[in-house]
Amino acid sequence: MFNAVPELYDRVRPGYADELFADLVALAAMNERSSVLEVGCGTGQATRSLAALGYSVTAIEPGAAMAALARQRMASFRTVEVETSTFEEWNDRGRRFDVLVAASSWHWVDPSIGWQRAHDALRPGGWMALLGHVVVREPGEPEVYAETADLHERFCPGNPDWGHPPLEDDVRSTAEGWGLVGDCGRLFGPPIVRWYPAVQWFDGDGFADHLRSLSMYRRLDHEVREPLLDAIAERIRTRMGDRAARRYLSVLRVGQRVG
Repeated sequence: MFNAVPELYDRVRPGYADELFADLVALAAMNERSSVLEVGCGTGQATRSLAALGYSVTAIEPGAAMAALARQRMASFRTVEVETSTFEEWNDRGRRFDVLVAASSWHWVDPSIGWQRAHDALRPGGWMALLGHVVVREPGEPEVYAETADLHERFCPGNPDWGHPPLEDDVRSTAEGWGLVGDCGRLFGPPIVRWYPAVQWFDGDGFADHLRSLSMYRRLDHEVREPLLDAIAERIRTRMGDRAARRYLSVLRVGQRVG
């Protein structure tokens, strides 16, 4: 899905707050000897933060171009190894880890395989950590989806993926457990959930580039996607002063391996 645009993905996708990683370290009782398995590292946004904290990281990424860019970005960290594979087909070679991290990637893993593989890859007492971003809006703030609904309908009518982001308070009050990634059964305990507000600001062209890195837009035919994104960029320039916010609640879900 993203392997055709690794540099763009690396440039426009949001990272994660230092506070999130500080909480992960505390909740999972990580120390200088802790080893991390990262599933779906992309170009290494979360990997960089884990490596900078001094942890040994084995990162798995199925996209060859994404993995190559991650290796390039991680070249200065001797404790990081990037392996090209899906998690479902990955050869663990008997290795076991203290913490498994999946940053905006676990929803791509087959839950009928992934949860058991995660359990098996962790040492007894190990921790599962899912990181992600939920797009939200603030009351009364101009929001790109609302300002461009007619454009979405014109270029790609009836697409159910278009929608108004939820309010931040609504997300905080309703999101529980592991989120929308399948049931872990009894393999992991109930997760601890933490939220972290974040925002990216873009001009029209920058916002269009950000959308080019998202799966719902990458799935569109090029002949549909590019005219749509050009029109969105022009709408941001003409109606929103060439300045648009992408607001998030970053989320950390941490649960301990059972058994």
